[in-house]
Amino acid sequence: MEISAAELRTIMNKIVAKRTDIKTDGFSMDTCRIMVNLMDVSFLQLCSIYKKNDSDDSGTMSTPEMRVAFKDAGFTLNNTIYQQLVARYSDPDMTVDFDNFVGCLMRLEMMFKIFKKLDAHDSGSIELNFNQVRTNRDTLRVSVKNLV
Repeated sequence: MEISAAELRTIMNKIVAKRTDIKTDGFSMDTCRIMVNLMDVSFLQLCSIYKKNDSDDSGTMSTPEMRVAFKDAGFTLNNTIYQQLVARYSDPDMTVDFDNFVGCLMRLEMMFKIFKKLDAHDSGSIELNFNQVRTNRDTLRVSVKNLV
């Protein structure tokens, strides 16, 4: 059975609306599209990681809580990448709600899968010149759908 991003959004928003322990303004279509394409990670796993790392039970994660949550989800990131993710996904008060947490993890998962696919020799690095990046940009977008 397949589910569309719109259907998933409706379901997810109904679920989180009933919860007082998780704060979010609702799931965006962008997050739901990514979730549909990357159904490897279950909602229950993400919810468990989020709740475990919301140590003050505020319903949101502080940026230090988010760093630990990334590790629990299997992502060890350097400070530069972590700071860029915080800048992109945190609210002005430096907290991360559930929708942004899920969207961030889904994008990380997608990027790691693309990287592993391009790292044919499992060397831990890839080298692309500017023309390859520009030429393959659309191919990379299509590859994400083929990874699942």
